[in-house]
Amino acid sequence: MSERKPSNSRRRRTAVPLWRWRRNPVRRREDVLEAWLVLAVWILVAVGGTLAGLLTAQAADQVFARQRAERSPVAAVVLTDVPPAAATGTGRDVAAAEVRWTDRDGSAHRGTTLVPTGSAVGSSVRIWIDARGEPAGEPATPARASAEAGVFGTAAGLALSGLVLGVGGAGRWYLDRRRLARWDREWTLVGPKWGHKTG
Repeated sequence: MSERKPSNSRRRRTAVPLWRWRRNPVRRREDVLEAWLVLAVWILVAVGGTLAGLLTAQAADQVFARQRAERSPVAAVVLTDVPPAAATGTGRDVAAAEVRWTDRDGSAHRGTTLVPTGSAVGSSVRIWIDARGEPAGEPATPARASAEAGVFGTAAGLALSGLVLGVGGAGRWYLDRRRLARWDREWTLVGPKWGHKTG
């Protein structure tokens, strides 16, 4: 008759939680430092990464909102021929061209901005100008701005988390080197004593 093995619930747990903070004879100073380092790293990753992502996304969203408020579309007249997309070889559907437009206050301006490829001299195109009346890029729509702000926020959170994890990894590597050096010194003292045979 085979002996009955104890169930998992009756087995003694060998892992001691939070052993690095508890007093015990094998705990070293480096173990305590490593425990605090790991705790600090994970707090910074969780809290700092989240905050960095949220703040970056919020700042980017404010920039996009300001661009939408400041920029406005105006009609402009193309002053130079713009070759078709196939002729430019870039594959883009816009190209730089000189244009003339009338500002909101009625003053005439000339400048260079992006217009659709294939635009002929004298054709009318829509361009965007900023608060100073200078040509500017088309502002992002609210949906696109939210998506881009989310991408910027995610990138910022991941960048900070990666930096913190890298610093934490370097700190653990340094503590491991110190531990190994101490063990080596202690083994140099204790090892020869174990080599002697009695009797």
